[in-house]
Amino acid sequence: MEETKTSSYLETDPVGKLIMKFSVPCVLSMLVSALYNIVDQIFIGQSVGYLGNAATNVVYPFTVVALAIALLIGDGSAALLSLSLGKGDFKSAGKCIGNGIILTVIVGIIIMIIGLLFTDNILTIFGATESCYNYAKDYIQIIILGIPFYVFTSGMNSAIRADGSPGYSMFATVIGAILNLILDPVSIFIFNMGVKGAAWATIIGQIVSCIITAAYFRKPKSFTFNRDSFKLDRHICQNLSQLGISSFITQMAIVIIISVANNMIVLTGGSSIYGTDIPLSVIGIVMKVFGIVIAFSVGIAVGGQPIAGFNYGAGNYKRVFSVYRHVIAANICVGVIAMLLFELCPQVIIRLFGSESDLYNQYAVLCFRVFLGGILLCCIQKASSIFLQAIGKPVKSTVLSLSRDVVFLCPLVVALSLKFGVTGMLFAAPIADILAFICTMVLIHYETNSIKKLENKNN
Repeated sequence: MEETKTSSYLETDPVGKLIMKFSVPCVLSMLVSALYNIVDQIFIGQSVGYLGNAATNVVYPFTVVALAIALLIGDGSAALLSLSLGKGDFKSAGKCIGNGIILTVIVGIIIMIIGLLFTDNILTIFGATESCYNYAKDYIQIIILGIPFYVFTSGMNSAIRADGSPGYSMFATVIGAILNLILDPVSIFIFNMGVKGAAWATIIGQIVSCIITAAYFRKPKSFTFNRDSFKLDRHICQNLSQLGISSFITQMAIVIIISVANNMIVLTGGSSIYGTDIPLSVIGIVMKVFGIVIAFSVGIAVGGQPIAGFNYGAGNYKRVFSVYRHVIAANICVGVIAMLLFELCPQVIIRLFGSESDLYNQYAVLCFRVFLGGILLCCIQKASSIFLQAIGKPVKSTVLSLSRDVVFLCPLVVALSLKFGVTGMLFAAPIADILAFICTMVLIHYETNSIKKLENKNN
């Protein structure tokens, strides 16, 4: 009865209404994660200045590496849970989540130990300059202590959503973010703790989110634990790793972009009027704001994923096309609004991160207008990649998601930096957006024709 009801619900309800229902919690969850990173930058910029923001930009890739591994385990566990429940294999369902829990705990502790032992090396790899080095070290030495909590929460919230409790998952994330938002100004402005205060505020929020996340597994909805659930099984670990690899690659692409950009700024920034620290700070801010826009874009697309996937499997290809059209239309709206904001009034965003020199503001305006000039095309590309994943094309989806960030953007950043310096580097992003958009149109056209052939065959 429940299965029939669900099938009818996904097959008959208006597509726009369904996407709204699925997308809103996805967007909110992703926005909270994006704001977690940007809140520190805002308060640090208002108190410490651009060197403090440059320091957090240097540390940011390390936290993304932790997130990538957390999602490798968490998204893989969630996918394996769904498959097990679909087969009625409740014993395996509990075991795959139990293995996921153990893996996130072990990996979180290992990453923390590596961070503590190789702090200086990490800061050097991610482009710390002499000017911001002390700020970066103060910040990362505290952030590292929260990594185990961050990995567990980020990973196992995927499992909670797969267990049918997206609201609880969002609650666990939002509580930590709100706490961070409250503690940031208190620690920075009242206790004058600077970047250290922002770091402590962050990990306190992470610890609270971790406790709430862990509490959920006392009474999960669709599975139970036994003693064997928490014994690592090589077969299960291998399966969940394969299922989570796409999420891992997507996050690691961000690390690669930031690392390449930071190091090219350090290499070429000294010969420009802006120096090294101004571009290092500004690029960090721009990447975080970019993350806010992408949270909307990806959240909308992920909301359409179960609708497209179900109807594709059921052979309702007209509704599959309708889902894609709705998702792309919403993404175009997001992209146009973001593009107008970045092109017409970037100063409004820049002022949120503190008042700096005219030279700083000049580069920041240029960065928003040029580096994010192709944001509309990027939104369409990201949403199309998720659509391909939804209809069972994970390889093409991964290729498409990597095309912009790794295949095009990173080489262009290197080439344009060496040729034209830190200003020329900014043009790498819109060029990559155009090239990735062309790839998107080719792949989507190919899949559209394939779906039409299936539709004609069924008719």
